[in-house]
Amino acid sequence: MRRKVLAKWLKESLLRLGPTFIKIGQQFSTRVDILPQEYVDQLSELQDQVPPFPSETAVKIVEEELGASVNEIFDRFDFEPIAAASLGQVHRARLNGQEVVIKVQRPGLKELFDIDLKNLRVIAEYLQKVDPKSDGAKRDWVAIYDECASVLYQEIDYTKEAFNAEKFAENFKKLEYVKVPEIYWEYTTPQVLTMEYVPGIKINRIKQLDKLGVDRKRLGRYAVESYLEQILSHGFFHADPHPGNIAVDDVNGGRLIFYDFGMMGSISQNIRGGLLEVFYGVYEKDPDKVLQAMVQMGVLVPTGDMTAVRRTAQFFLNSFEERLAAQRKEREMATAELGFKKQLTKEEKFEKRKQRLAAIGEDLLAIAADQPFRFPATFTFVVRAFSVLDGIGKGLDPRFDITEIAKPYAKELLRFNEAGVEVVVKDAKKRWERQSRAFYNLFRQPDRVEKLAQIIERLEQGELKLRVRTLESERAFQRVAAVQKTIGYGVAAGSLVNLATMLYFNSIRGPATIAYSLCAFFGLQVLIGLVKVKKLDRQERLITGTA
Repeated sequence: MRRKVLAKWLKESLLRLGPTFIKIGQQFSTRVDILPQEYVDQLSELQDQVPPFPSETAVKIVEEELGASVNEIFDRFDFEPIAAASLGQVHRARLNGQEVVIKVQRPGLKELFDIDLKNLRVIAEYLQKVDPKSDGAKRDWVAIYDECASVLYQEIDYTKEAFNAEKFAENFKKLEYVKVPEIYWEYTTPQVLTMEYVPGIKINRIKQLDKLGVDRKRLGRYAVESYLEQILSHGFFHADPHPGNIAVDDVNGGRLIFYDFGMMGSISQNIRGGLLEVFYGVYEKDPDKVLQAMVQMGVLVPTGDMTAVRRTAQFFLNSFEERLAAQRKEREMATAELGFKKQLTKEEKFEKRKQRLAAIGEDLLAIAADQPFRFPATFTFVVRAFSVLDGIGKGLDPRFDITEIAKPYAKELLRFNEAGVEVVVKDAKKRWERQSRAFYNLFRQPDRVEKLAQIIERLEQGELKLRVRTLESERAFQRVAAVQKTIGYGVAAGSLVNLATMLYFNSIRGPATIAYSLCAFFGLQVLIGLVKVKKLDRQERLITGTA
């Protein structure tokens, strides 16, 4: 009961905060594998229960933008909106005998964005300073904010959305399971968008989909394959795929209908080539190929010691292959009576996590210390899109596995796609170069043996020093530094409290206020320091197996 009350409060709070925060709530409404069902149910209402603005206002905007009354332009115009979203609302109409919908932008939207995004930039700048980056990835929070802000401002220009819709439709014109509404350019402006009326059932309305008679499992596969096509083949993808923007009809046994093309993402040829090489490296179980592709994309910055990164990559590739093999075996043994896979208990999940950390814990901490990974702002929308799709897929099919769907598609893409051919040719060239070097090195072995003997001799004479990296000591020093810094902030906060109190009771109010403000700042740093120390302690317990 308490959880339901909190979930409803969260939904209502997001509605009060306005369009920017409603969009955040829409993203989390698909995460059935992360959020409790009560929160998913409430946040799902943000997709189609956003309060509309007055119809009179919508009509006024349409008439101002199109330069004539709605009765002169349309055969029929429905004053009651059929849907309301965070950025606008939709009215049905008839235009020259064709059923259409008119998307009308909320008034004053740019001013609201200016205020919300200004506040979010302050948060991004703060995160840029305090993010501990303890997971080995260096995040550029300000760059991520800039990318999000740029996309959001583009989303409130409906002419750009119309262009995006036509480009998207062109990319998918050969696929029968994807439908994009046609745009009516003569009746489209920056605040009014007129397009073909294509009704459908929201992709997360399970009972209605079952009544329609479509294959839910196939729909989940279509959704993932369409996004792989968008990202890897075209480099142009729908960046806001929540269930309110994807519908289904019964054409061809079940067809995906995409709406709302205001938020789109683009991926450069370099990044697409890198992603293809990552897929190829995963398929070949080659960690060097995967890491090289990550360097090409700018996700990984080479450090002096890449051994830990390579070992970790190899571990995850092996784990990935073992997981797929186990799933294949499970599907072969499954029967109608066995039902779905049994869920692990909390204790079993914790034990598996401990086993994984025991295998690569030291390497993970070395990666965290070196921070070789970067998170380009472009990846924000790619990760978000697949996160939402994973949530949608699990809602359609409890046994949905996005990696299982992606693997054969990636193999096919690598086989026939032009970029995939380039990857194969490049790989063959590298193999030939390695063989050539091996043949050349065969004749250099005597020189290398002599050089190795010289190095050993210098080591014995003390002319060379061997640097040994002790991760336990590094972790201990890191914790000591965090504790000392926290103590220092605590002493400063305590001293300022005493000073501010003395000044206040001596009626020296101005300096007292400044002292109290500084005390609050240092107090916040103490809290951040305590959280960091606690996190370091938790990592140490997990690595040593004492958790």
